[in-house]
Amino acid sequence: QMMKFAWDSYKQYALGKNELRPLTKNGHVGNMFGGLRGATVVDALDTLYIMELEEEFQEAKKWVEKSFDLNVNGEASLFEVNIRYIGGLLAAYYLTGEEVFKSKALELGEKLLPAFNTPTGIPRGVINLGRQDTRSLFSPCSGMSWSWGWASAGSSILAEFGTLHLEFLHLSELSGNPVFAEKASTSQFGVMNIRKVLNRVEKPQGLYPNFLSPVTGNWVQHHVSIGGLGDSFYEYLIKSWLMSDKKDSEAKKMYDDALEAIEKHLVKKSAGGLTYIAEWRGGILDHKMGHLACFSGGMIALGAEHAGEERKQHYMDLAAEITNTCHESYARSDTKLGPEAFRFDAGTEAMATRLSERYYILRPEVVESYMYMWRLTHNPKYRQWGWEVVKALEKHCRVEAGFSGIRDVYTTTPTHDNMQQSFFLAETLKYLYLLFCEDDVLSLDDWVFNTEAHPLPVNHTNFKA
Repeated sequence: QMMKFAWDSYKQYALGKNELRPLTKNGHVGNMFGGLRGATVVDALDTLYIMELEEEFQEAKKWVEKSFDLNVNGEASLFEVNIRYIGGLLAAYYLTGEEVFKSKALELGEKLLPAFNTPTGIPRGVINLGRQDTRSLFSPCSGMSWSWGWASAGSSILAEFGTLHLEFLHLSELSGNPVFAEKASTSQFGVMNIRKVLNRVEKPQGLYPNFLSPVTGNWVQHHVSIGGLGDSFYEYLIKSWLMSDKKDSEAKKMYDDALEAIEKHLVKKSAGGLTYIAEWRGGILDHKMGHLACFSGGMIALGAEHAGEERKQHYMDLAAEITNTCHESYARSDTKLGPEAFRFDAGTEAMATRLSERYYILRPEVVESYMYMWRLTHNPKYRQWGWEVVKALEKHCRVEAGFSGIRDVYTTTPTHDNMQQSFFLAETLKYLYLLFCEDDVLSLDDWVFNTEAHPLPVNHTNFKA
């Protein structure tokens, strides 16, 4: 019902725009997608399909067929276009077999390749979707991609270039074109090359900093985070291994080693007994955890399933403790929704201390971990916690024409931010729905979720490294 309301509101007031502004009842385009439109449509496709909202799914499919224009000009985030558009189209194709989704995914995927056109093959963060031709794949100075102005000294971001692997392997598989995965060893493009660079560069204490130069292949500064800027890099290591039907041993080793370093240097316990993952700035710990880092409970549980017997229980315990901490960040707020970031210092535990961190923008990471923890333990508290979130969303985020984020989780009369994020339909509602489904609905044995919650099939047949 929540999904239908979110979709119907978007359709009525913002169809074809990227997101709905529910208070002003109009659409928002934004600058992340470089002229692409319909982010909410593409992000919502698989959720509508899984929830058997057939009429709404057909509306979304029709928009993709008739109105989704890929001949656009503008600067787009390689990461956001990949996880939302490529991921959404691939998942819709694998769930339905409808060719339109596959052809759009492949056409859009080709437009992203010039981003890899750097001296190291580490892609830059921004791609111009319009100004390119086939020569740009081979010309080292085509000027088609560059890095975010705010990224440190023109560097590429770990969570961005490290979150392409799942989608690009599927693009390679579907197109028969190895350039996406760089299975052809002569090619410097593709996602396999990213691992080569990361394996070559020295990791401080075994940790992966968030910023890497696409020119030199060296770290630009030593800031390490499991939250924003770092998060989905780690997630895609374990998921690459799972998607390969557990054959991609390089990904598994990189994940195991990274998790060991994270546990050694970043995992801490507060005075009140809450386990959290701190951030690391050149060896100095910042005792804060972002909402984005709350996916890690689910990730560690997913990885624990496949650790040796003695490590398995250890990691399941760690996953449960981190998920509990993230639940506390919700439980300690007046709205029962969690802040963008919460701290463990000066007597504060699991609460935001800065005004700028008190907002909630319909993010999914906490309920994502509830879903994984439920599937892997069947402890009923995770469903109970999920239901608390449903009630809080209905009470504080539902407005007349959709759902909106709120500016302060610590007041029961919050002001709304007037934005129904596309990931609310792609992720938050999907994970909540799956939390209350039987385990065979998108079984974790057969599907791996990309970082926008778009399900991609496990390759049970022919993995090629």
